[in-house]
Amino acid sequence: MRKTLKAIAVAAVAALPASAANALTFDQNITPTVIFGSGNANGGFTVDRNNGVELGLRAKLRFDENNQPQNQFNSNGDGSYTFAAGTPPTGFGFAANSPTTPIWNFEWSVNTNFDGTGLFLRQYQYLLELDADPGAGTNFLSFDPITPTILNPFADHAIGTNATGNGAGVKATDAAAYVNLLAANNVAQNSWNYEFFNDLGGVLDGFDPNDTGTYTIRLSAFNDSGLAARTEINVIVSAVPLPAAFPLLAAALGLFGVMGWRRRRAA
Repeated sequence: MRKTLKAIAVAAVAALPASAANALTFDQNITPTVIFGSGNANGGFTVDRNNGVELGLRAKLRFDENNQPQNQFNSNGDGSYTFAAGTPPTGFGFAANSPTTPIWNFEWSVNTNFDGTGLFLRQYQYLLELDADPGAGTNFLSFDPITPTILNPFADHAIGTNATGNGAGVKATDAAAYVNLLAANNVAQNSWNYEFFNDLGGVLDGFDPNDTGTYTIRLSAFNDSGLAARTEINVIVSAVPLPAAFPLLAAALGLFGVMGWRRRRAA
């Protein structure tokens, strides 16, 4: 995965001129469903549907307190998703104890013919922009995640059609198979973690999952006329919140302290 993404990043493309896209809709299902892994629920996507193209982005809790993935999206209902800063818990399992792995990841979906008026994947260009600056500014790593290049002849995306079922996307095993899949299908999806882009010689080098702030992620599709569709999310990373029961516990302990003081004073 790292080798593939490094090739993609090196082949980054500049943003193309764009026309206005439709207004985004929030907490949506994507068409046909999530095809990159069985057990991954649909829903929670921020979606643009325009010119026969459906683009979806969402963030997801990738590692819970037991270091396991969950179908938990923490959507705020406005295209933003909030997660605690930090890394997966100590213990066994993928990414345990890794200093560069956030507990959240992001998932994207491209459907170039969701309503029967579009084309195949091969007939568009794409732009994925990953914000490396959690502060007020933006500093994007920008690249085409789908179109094959010499440096990146194929990717491990789940690919299918409007009839593909949950987790039933097909992955190419070589460059020729990948080109054929793009020419005959209209759906591509993947699930990525920011850590995949760390140490690639770009703006995401040194990504720290303990930083707080907002990361903007944007996905666009272009046809011969310009921008076909574009979606965007904001991932808000906040300080680790106190457990919900902690304020109640503190209040109870304080009350017990006052009662004890009164009893001592009465005595």
